[in-house]
Amino acid sequence: MLTQRIKLQIVYNPTFIRNFNVIWDYISDSSINSANKFKSHLKVKIESIPNFSYKSRKSFYYEAENVRDYIFKGYTIPYLIDNDKNKIVILDIFKWINKRAK
Repeated sequence: MLTQRIKLQIVYNPTFIRNFNVIWDYISDSSINSANKFKSHLKVKIESIPNFSYKSRKSFYYEAENVRDYIFKGYTIPYLIDNDKNKIVILDIFKWINKRAK
């Protein structure tokens, strides 16, 4: 018997939104076109996470087994896999050099 897999909903943590906006502003100072491409490519990658949510490495920055680090163009995007609530929470975005392990 085949079981239907429920697609996990993506939720953006306010920390991610705030830090993404800082990055977008920084890139857009040089080129709005580049900033918009960065945003659209990142969105596509994030939207693909539910398909293989455990594919990314276990987080270096969080101890929980269900937090993973997705790497995109030198940025780390930690996300929480919450299977009980059928969602993935995008926690943050940062350059690895700006963060230390918790």
